[in-house]
Amino acid sequence: MVTPGLKPRDLRRAAWQERFTGLTTGLAPGYVQANLAILPAADADDFVAFCKANAQACPVLAVSEPGDPRMVTLGENVDVRTDLPAYWVYRNGERAETMKDVSALWQNDHVAVAIGCWFSMEDALTRAGVRLRHLELGIQGPLFRTNREAFPVGKFSGPLVVSMRPFARSDVETVTGVTRRFSRVHGAPLHVGHPGVLGILDISRPDFGEALMPLPGEVPMYWGCGLTALAALERSGIPLFITHAPGAMLVTDLRNDDLED
Repeated sequence: MVTPGLKPRDLRRAAWQERFTGLTTGLAPGYVQANLAILPAADADDFVAFCKANAQACPVLAVSEPGDPRMVTLGENVDVRTDLPAYWVYRNGERAETMKDVSALWQNDHVAVAIGCWFSMEDALTRAGVRLRHLELGIQGPLFRTNREAFPVGKFSGPLVVSMRPFARSDVETVTGVTRRFSRVHGAPLHVGHPGVLGILDISRPDFGEALMPLPGEVPMYWGCGLTALAALERSGIPLFITHAPGAMLVTDLRNDDLED
């Protein structure tokens, strides 16, 4: 059984042994979780440049060497082919399948890029006494494509994707202050309040994740999301690339406190 207090190495092992295929939200508290993208080395430099140009949504934590599935800066024995609970495989820009292990698809020219995740701020918010309803419900929460365009680099372009989480109006200032301290993993919210400013027409119908409607007295808050990188990959024309399945993250040995400004 996978429990919230499991250490990252044990959680990765559980994924590798196919005993755990669920969401990582709320698990391994205190440790950094990362989005993951795997793509050909020929496109990796431009992709990393795209992420850095849109760092509030896609903060780069690590980049592997071509053909090397290890990411030693993120943890002992990390293997990006096996250590996530679930992967999405894209062929010709379309999601083709979900897999538990992508070893059979790994190529000698593949590069893995780890991108910071909102989950890294949850510990600090909890310590600040903020209620996190998505954790109570065991869900990732909703993510939306917006009407804002990310800064393009080479073949990589697309809409800014945001995550939304509702908070009590009395907590908005605290949430903003806490998340601002984590500039390496999205930082302060991009927007607070009405979703129409971002071109989101219906917050009950997210593009990714699960709907989480504000309760009376709550305000929706929006942060740049690493799925901005996925949207750019979909448009890029790359024949084959691989990402984490939303909410099924790479759990690293880095401490969240290490990312705090």
